[in-house]
Amino acid sequence: MLLPLYAQFKVKNTYNKYVKVRSTSGMTGAQVARLILDRNGLEDVKVVESKGFLSDHYNPLTKTVALSSQNYHEASVAGTAIAAHEVGHAIQDAEAYAFLRFRHRLAPVANITSNASWIFIIIGILASSMNFMLGIGIALMAVGVLFQIVTLPVEFNASTRAMNHIVELGIIRNEEEPHAKKVLSAAAMTYVAATAVAVMELLRLLLIFTSRD
Repeated sequence: MLLPLYAQFKVKNTYNKYVKVRSTSGMTGAQVARLILDRNGLEDVKVVESKGFLSDHYNPLTKTVALSSQNYHEASVAGTAIAAHEVGHAIQDAEAYAFLRFRHRLAPVANITSNASWIFIIIGILASSMNFMLGIGIALMAVGVLFQIVTLPVEFNASTRAMNHIVELGIIRNEEEPHAKKVLSAAAMTYVAATAVAVMELLRLLLIFTSRD
């Protein structure tokens, strides 16, 4: 329980720190995203404003990079890093990056199995004579855990692409690189924490299941 809370605290604290640091390029997140997209031949991908705190994301269905208001309009080190990260996903999509394609195909299945798994798990735990229900729930949960695991290389790769592009295009200077990396690392920690919790929960249920045999 503490791990995800710490990860959320870390990303918010890091973001709030570096969103106040103006980037030397003076480019807003929207301008950064547009520049990187155009340099990669992705003129068809739109850059739009998204409401909400850190609501930044890439939508592969609409080919849209959505940036939260602060990152969209302001020129900060944090906004630059996050905008470049989301564009990294757009580039992954254009290049048919294997892990991203697998995650997209797995997503609808994982949504269904993750929600359904707890029905079987609760029944299996409450009725020890129906241990097979717990086994079914664990199998369904495993699909969701697999989705979490596959998400990690997708996010790490997008961050690597982000740093490469903002450095190669001269969007940030050498002294800004460590700051941008801290923002991306803090964001990645939320995915690592979520995956760790999911794996630990799956292992806990497996121990309960096997102890009943």
